[in-house]
This record gives sequence, C-alpha cells and structure tokens, in this order.
Amino acid sequence: MKTKDFDFVLPENLIAQKPIENRDHSKLMIVDRKTGKIEHRIFKNILEYLREGDCLVLNDTKVLPARLFGIKDKTKGKVEFLLLKKLDLYHWEVLVKPGKRAQVGDKIIFGEGILEAKIIHINQDGSRIAEFQYHGGVFEEILDQLGVMPLPPYIKETLTDKERYQTVYSKCDGSVAAPTAGLHFTEALLDQIRQKGVQIAFITLHIGLGTFRPVKTEEIEAHSMHSEFYRVDEEAADLINSIKKRGGRIISVGTTSTRTLESVADDHGIVQPGQGWTDIFIYPGYTFKVVDGLITNFHLPKSTLIMLVSAFCSRDIIFNAYKEAIVKGYRFFSFGDAMFIC
Repeated sequence: MKTKDFDFVLPENLIAQKPIENRDHSKLMIVDRKTGKIEHRIFKNILEYLREGDCLVLNDTKVLPARLFGIKDKTKGKVEFLLLKKLDLYHWEVLVKPGKRAQVGDKIIFGEGILEAKIIHINQDGSRIAEFQYHGGVFEEILDQLGVMPLPPYIKETLTDKERYQTVYSKCDGSVAAPTAGLHFTEALLDQIRQKGVQIAFITLHIGLGTFRPVKTEEIEAHSMHSEFYRVDEEAADLINSIKKRGGRIISVGTTSTRTLESVADDHGIVQPGQGWTDIFIYPGYTFKVVDGLITNFHLPKSTLIMLVSAFCSRDIIFNAYKEAIVKGYRFFSFGDAMFIC
C-alpha cells in the first residue's frame, strides 16, 4: 500500500492554532462507518450518539512540559532539549537542538543550575541519553517550573494556559503530546455521559515522538513505529470485557486508546491487563478486535493516524469526510474539531 494514497491538500488557515474557548463547543462530524453518511453537530451533542451500556475508553496520560532550554556549561551556547522517554529515575532519552552542541561528556545547565544534564550516549537515530542531576525537590516539580509544553511544530502561536493542552482527566505523567481527541471533554459532559448509563474506563499510553513523524517510506508496510509505554489495570480490563460480553459498544477516545486496546487484546478480543511497550501499526487491512466506535480529531496527511482511522472505517469514506470537513471549514489537527466514527 502506497503512502501517497493517504496524502491530501489542506488549506493552511484550517490548521487550528489555539484551543477553542469552550472545550465541548468544537464542531463534531458524525460518520457512519458502514454507509459513509455524515452529520454535522457540536461536540457536546456526542451525548445523543452514546447509548446506555456503552463503554467510553479514555487515555489518562498527562503531558510533561518536556521542552527545556539551557546552556552548555563550557561554551554558554544555547541548547534545547525535548524529553522523549524516561529510562529510570535520572536518565532520559532526549532530542537536542542543535545536535552538534551535545556530544558525549557535555554538561547542559538549566534554570541557572537548578537542573543539570550530562550527555552519556548518542543513539543511532541522533537522539541522546542524558543523565540528570538536581538539588532537592522532585524532578517533575522542577520540570513543571522550567519546562515548556512541547506543542507540535505546526502550531505557531504561544499557548498561554498549559492546562488547555491537557485533558480534564489527565493523571499519569509521561507524554510529549496530548491525546487530542480527549481535549473536547469537560467534567460536566463526562458527568452527563455517566448519568446516561455509559461506563468509563481509563487506560494509559504515554505518547512519544512518533506522533510528530510522518510516514516517509514509499510503502506504508516499510514504516517502523516507535514503541510507547502502556498500562491497563485489572479494573479497566474487567469493565471493558464485561461490557463487550453484554453486547455494549467499546468506544475508544483517540487513536492512542485504540492502539492500546488492540495491543492488549487476545485473538478472541478479550482485553488482558498489564503494562509494557507497544509499537503496533494499524493500517487498512487490519481486523479490529475490541473497538466498535472511535472519537478522533482530523489528522495530518500521510500520518500513521489517518491510516488508522482509514483502517477502522475505509479510506474512501474517510477521505470523503475530510473533503467535506475542508469545505465546511472544520479546524484540523491537535486543537481542531472532532469526528465520531460509529
């Protein structure tokens, strides 16, 4: 299958640069995955399309303010870090800009010495392993003080409120990007969903650098996914399995929740609790084992995300929906509008 088959032209003015004032007032496109029928609503109307006995699955990962700005200890040259993956209490895999300023043995100073990092290894892909040192406090608290939200490169405006790049249910630190389909939910809307008799299960997938990387291989099958850490506890697994057994729909909020569920399900569609790393790549031809409905945003051309939604529905239906979204002025990508494929 060709990567170019998942390309499309998007007017630049449709790339959302900031979150909408009210989370649940974004546009919502309803897409029937069998017929391709489309409806246009507002996100808070999602309540009308959920049924008693359904299960909504949310990714409760929390975005780290993972972008750090420092200086080299010796030369005072400016260096930017992007934290990618926590290896242990003091070691992280990081991206460094400019890379030439971060060689093995170099020390980087952040926040006038509150935090220091030493480069101890350079990986084949150009990322670095950094050993951090800090004096007093908790690393996450220092990071919250010094770090900046790692917004995607297509967002040029400054985010004034860091919480708008978090879901209202974010809990587990570890991501470098938000599970953006969840940004549309408010506490009030979640309460209304529960009152309707819809169960909510929380799982975790820490989103890594792969979110920012388009597929560059000519054939999509040749693309390699970066692994990301997931956790599904027994409570969530039991709830999802019981709902599935009773005939309720499992509705995944976001591609990250979808990838997690499909990673932990066995051949019979039973979700197994546990934690680990997944590099699952879902593209057309994949047979879904768990997910019956998908709430998602509008994704980048030639991305693994548009390939996943094309697998869940069909490429033709998805691309027809995207064409209509462009005509109707939907906002795209992280701070953009939503789609419910059901």
